[in-house]
Amino acid sequence: MAEFPNLSRRGFLTRTAAVGSLVAVPSLLTACSKTDTGSDGEGKLDSLKKQGYVKVAYANEAPYGYKEDGKLKGEAPTLHAAIFKALGVDELRPTFTEFDGLIPGLQAGKYDVISAGMAITPERCENALFSEPEFISPTAIMVKKGNPKKITDLASAKKAGVTLGVMSGAVEKDYVTAAGISDDKVKTVQKQQDGADAVKNGRIDGFVLTGISLRWLAKTNPQVEVTEPFVPEVKGAKQYSPGGAVFRKGSEDLRDAFNKQLKKITADEARYVKLLTPYGFSKSELPPPSLKTADLCKG
Repeated sequence: MAEFPNLSRRGFLTRTAAVGSLVAVPSLLTACSKTDTGSDGEGKLDSLKKQGYVKVAYANEAPYGYKEDGKLKGEAPTLHAAIFKALGVDELRPTFTEFDGLIPGLQAGKYDVISAGMAITPERCENALFSEPEFISPTAIMVKKGNPKKITDLASAKKAGVTLGVMSGAVEKDYVTAAGISDDKVKTVQKQQDGADAVKNGRIDGFVLTGISLRWLAKTNPQVEVTEPFVPEVKGAKQYSPGGAVFRKGSEDLRDAFNKQLKKITADEARYVKLLTPYGFSKSELPPPSLKTADLCKG
């Protein structure tokens, strides 16, 4: 099998967009397909119920899935623990690996599920099974406390003539350009903390990134605040950047059972928000019912 290019979760995730406007990443792996059944022909879910645990892979990245003080924390462990408990599998046994090694490890049978906020793209769909979207990643803007320039979205930023910061190589630069903001009003930073520092010292008026990441960053930067998230558009297409759980091909029964329980949670806004608020997720990250993995996989 071919190897993944050396890209981070952020690199993959922020290069995805809405249905009909997914930005392609290079072809990753030749699909490996086999039915994930036991020697007696039972499905994957049945075998997990018998053994009492599911092996789950994480990229050890907050707030998606990480270990802190010896405990598994984050959006994916919290959401997936609730789902697997409802399926009769009470224990998540974690494996931590680099993001670009997640799908190869899944295909090699090292674990049963990837729980790392992985974006749903056509290329990945060729090599693995995705759940329905468990979150979307709307954009937000970090500003100084009190929001002195009254920035609410990219249109208001353009009207105010402010200077914005974006991460180097991230898709937010495309969003800013699509909104008609000129390059002389855009500064590039290398790290998330660099963006927060630039806002605090006045070098930029706003730092554009996903609301999820900015709210997490704001926890350690009390001099700033984060606008309400919004979904930007590029050439008329909304940029949702959805992520989901990933299963080995042949585990359709497990994926389908997972989706049924996931739908119960995403259909209940109060429950979804209560589960994931500790990790910076809000109702803004709740995927719309019309957003389907089958469409995202088609591109």
